[in-house]
Amino acid sequence: MPLSFGLLLFHGKHGVQAPQLLHLCTITPYPIEQQSYTEMIRITPSLWLDESELEETFVRASGPGGQHVNKTSSAVQLRFDARHSRSLPADVAERLIELAGNRATQEGILVITAQSHRSQPLNRADALERLVTLIRRATERQAIRRPTAPTRASKRRRLDEKSRRGQVKALRRGTQTD
Repeated sequence: MPLSFGLLLFHGKHGVQAPQLLHLCTITPYPIEQQSYTEMIRITPSLWLDESELEETFVRASGPGGQHVNKTSSAVQLRFDARHSRSLPADVAERLIELAGNRATQEGILVITAQSHRSQPLNRADALERLVTLIRRATERQAIRRPTAPTRASKRRRLDEKSRRGQVKALRRGTQTD
């Protein structure tokens, strides 16, 4: 993120005056011609998504809508390349693709379609919110299940139940006479 600062002047011919901004400078870690000012979308406190990685296309929504529906493209298809994203760690990207299911292509591109609203801005916000929610779910690691040994009491109950069932089955057999 570029840092901006200004040089302030405090003196005049009658002593201390109100500060005046002389020059505004911007310090960036890369040359000016390579600067890009894109918005960052906050996923978690430590994870931000670069808005330039998202691709939106607008299509006509399906369903009823009268005469206006054939003239406007209010539905939004949001595409996000999770596998090649610079913003996501590799493990989060893989979990995201797995969570997305049939919304992800074989190349790892997530396609989210939003058409529940009549206006394009509301559909854009809905698609973005659904993507952010999906990424937040992908950032949560599932706890590793550590199998525990059965307790002595549970072993005793299991064996008691087995012997009880064996006795019931033995009574069903009855006596065998030849």
